Amino acid sequence: MKHLAKKCAPIKKRPSFNVQSGQAPWICLALAAITFVVFGQTLGHEFVNFDDNHYVYDNPMVARGLTFKGIVWAFTSIQADNWHPLTWLSHMLDCQLYGLHPGGHHLTNVLLHTATVITLFLVLRQMTGALWRSAFVAAVFAIHPLRVESVAWVAERKDVLSGLFFMLTIAAYVCYVRHPRVWWRYGSVLLLFALGLMCKPMLVTLPLVLLVLDYWPLRRAELPGKLAMEKLPLLALSIGACVATFLAQAGAMRSMDLFSLPFRLGNALLACSVYLGQMVFPAGLSVFYPYRRDGLPTGEMVLAGMLLVGFSAVAWWQRRRQPWLLSGWLWYLLMLLPVVGIIQVGAQSHADRYTYLPQIGICLAVTWFVGSVTVPVALAGVTPGSPRAKKVFGETLALPIIAVAILAILMVSASKQAAYWRNNERLWAHALACTTGNEVAHYYLANELLRKGQTEEAINHFQSALRIRPDYAMAHNNLGNAFFREGRTDEAISQFQAALELKPDFAEAHYNLGVAFSQSGKTDGAIAQYQKALQLKPDYAHARDNLGKTLFIKGRVGEAIAQYQEALRFKPDDPAMENNLAWFLATAPDASLRDGRKAVELARQANALAGGKDPVIYHTLAAAYAEVGQFSDAIQSAQQAINLAGTAGQKDLAKQFNEELKRFQAGLPLRQ
Repeated sequence: MKHLAKKCAPIKKRPSFNVQSGQAPWICLALAAITFVVFGQTLGHEFVNFDDNHYVYDNPMVARGLTFKGIVWAFTSIQADNWHPLTWLSHMLDCQLYGLHPGGHHLTNVLLHTATVITLFLVLRQMTGALWRSAFVAAVFAIHPLRVESVAWVAERKDVLSGLFFMLTIAAYVCYVRHPRVWWRYGSVLLLFALGLMCKPMLVTLPLVLLVLDYWPLRRAELPGKLAMEKLPLLALSIGACVATFLAQAGAMRSMDLFSLPFRLGNALLACSVYLGQMVFPAGLSVFYPYRRDGLPTGEMVLAGMLLVGFSAVAWWQRRRQPWLLSGWLWYLLMLLPVVGIIQVGAQSHADRYTYLPQIGICLAVTWFVGSVTVPVALAGVTPGSPRAKKVFGETLALPIIAVAILAILMVSASKQAAYWRNNERLWAHALACTTGNEVAHYYLANELLRKGQTEEAINHFQSALRIRPDYAMAHNNLGNAFFREGRTDEAISQFQAALELKPDFAEAHYNLGVAFSQSGKTDGAIAQYQKALQLKPDYAHARDNLGKTLFIKGRVGEAIAQYQEALRFKPDDPAMENNLAWFLATAPDASLRDGRKAVELARQANALAGGKDPVIYHTLAAAYAEVGQFSDAIQSAQQAINLAGTAGQKDLAKQFNEELKRFQAGLPLRQ
């Protein structure tokens, strides 16, 4: 790069920032304001059923908030096919502050994105001295519709958190460049980069991006050897992150049998081109883009390749007169490299979230190109004060008007896109409207409909998913759940078995098949399936809970109690499991298995967790009090159970509780 630096325009004296310094705080406020105008609505959004469960509300380590055990788990465990401890800690902190209220989790995402936007503006201004161009790039980054997925999706906390550390690393690097002999400045670059990698490993190409920034706008390319040596410690961190990511994502990586290398290369070309098109025309954005099952069109791949080669050629050709073109283009390509699909993780052909940092490079190149070409060309050979000069002034004044119009259009489009993330049904219905052959959208929409009790509609969408992809094991499993709810037990069993044929180690399908066998009276088959599920997933609390019920039916009460105790060890705050164990400890026919005091403790805890509104738990509490001889408390709890059951219209249950009340009034405990 040494010969390039000699032919580039000489470094100009840095402009005075007296006026600009006064404007910068107002620009920061404006950037924060437009970000909240677009994304403030997400504070009223729900969690979505696409990874938010794994990252937050169904993850017991996270949902408990910040604990010592949780912190150790974050740094030592591989979950959701990733090692990103700081991301886990941020989710834990949210649960500590907001519990499982989704608005607080969304607020954190918006605040982190806002901080990244402002840091981007300040860093660009510091590197280039260009106030308004830096502001425009930051504004487009803030409110472009492609940002919606990263900001409105709680599970994509890793995007906004790593993005902030990405910007802070560049800011620290600029400070180091200005004062290279101050050792701690370089240390801060290493530290911030390491923290960023612990949020999302997509930052592994940042050392190469810093080399690009050395070329422009920092203009340090005259010392290529020194620049390369500077990056070696950073590259060592990148290599470590790559190894950790490879080990973490080994189970999620698609084999070459599914996606051949030529297929991946072709899809990578298409993805790079699609992202460019979406930046200009961000319509039809979806949470999930499926692969084309009929293969990739050769003509489109050729055109995409020609487009990328053409842009690369122009950027190289203009490298001396307009170095920002090459710098921005390389930023884009280098940041996309880890997620372009050469090493395929997941089943998506591309994803909006992957553009979070890469497209800054494109916006940077285009903004500097327009700003550097329009005004100098227009003013060439114009006499100051002449009519032509006045006309040119009017033409150049149109640039900020056009910029404001572009931002207004992006704000409207991004606000509309963010609204689709309000709840699961809107999100997945929009995905189906924007894509074809999207089995994932059918599957997750079906899950939401099933949760809402719209079973027939859910069955239709599960079946649509399976028509697109017959080997979709999870769709077979959840279609079985839908059939089971409808009382179509034989059809449910068939679907669970189909899921297990496709995926023999599918613990949930074993569990569900066991439940269906139990419902059909096949208790031996049910026990075999619970045990298989637990071999595959020893911490499967619900499987242990149901295994306990089935063992109890078989008269194996001691084994049943042991399974309930294990279930509570893995899921200690589940009121249903606490109630079940309390019931068995209070009513077991064998005196050696009963523990009245423990039963009272568990029933009280279950009642508190259920909000004192469950008649069955009051029924268990009455039995527990009777076991320890507190019959007045047993009578009071039984009467509360009768009242709640009557209010709920559960007449048979109320009648049963009335019969048991007579035993308590006679001073007799309950026995199973």
